[in-house]
Amino acid sequence: MLCFLDDFSMPKINNWGDQETLEIIRYCIEHRGLYTLNHEEAGTKNNFDRLRYAAAMRHPIGGRNSIPDRVMRHFFNLNMTPPSMRSVQNIYGRILEAIITPKKYPGAQGQEIMNMKGILIEATINLWETCSKRLLPTPTKFHYEFNIRDLARVFSGIARVAYAYEYKIITTCSRLKEKIPPQLFMIGLWRHECERTFVDKLISYQDKKVFMDMMNKVTKEKMRDACGFDDDMLMTDLLFADF
Repeated sequence: MLCFLDDFSMPKINNWGDQETLEIIRYCIEHRGLYTLNHEEAGTKNNFDRLRYAAAMRHPIGGRNSIPDRVMRHFFNLNMTPPSMRSVQNIYGRILEAIITPKKYPGAQGQEIMNMKGILIEATINLWETCSKRLLPTPTKFHYEFNIRDLARVFSGIARVAYAYEYKIITTCSRLKEKIPPQLFMIGLWRHECERTFVDKLISYQDKKVFMDMMNKVTKEKMRDACGFDDDMLMTDLLFADF
């Protein structure tokens, strides 16, 4: 039987630097059993046969513990590193290329929409990297983890709107009272998805302001010259919902 131990480094460290729960696990692995504590059968050993162990834990940062070497030595350690930036660009570039195509978005207006793909991918990765460096996890903010799933949430929201090309939501901005260029509509959609994905994790107004400042800075740096809009137009506050 395989025994899977999740959040392996979670047990609290005592005053002597030990984690009692992990010491019990280490004892089970080394001695393959435990002794009975019942008075009737005191001293009788219960053996564990054909039992294997697998464990998973996060990197010991942001208030998370590591595990003792005497426990770690019983496991084959495998470190899962995040994908490179080039791999991330290829993954989401392929997804947007399959959805935003000349057939679905023809003409000069469609070409402007397709030109936004590379800009949005680069801006999203830049914002994601900045959040990972600025908004670090702490013991009270242990969930401040920005991984590749957050990128997937941003692009899934953009892809959901772009996939409904038959409604001409992007090309004609049919759901807005005031018509805006399709490129500016894409920027507003991107800012909404980034705010929905990242800000929802933040627990203080100060952290939310830090993120909004970062997003505004990335918006200006990546889209002002590429799209030709001034700073006031780029600071969109569009909200999207599905009814």
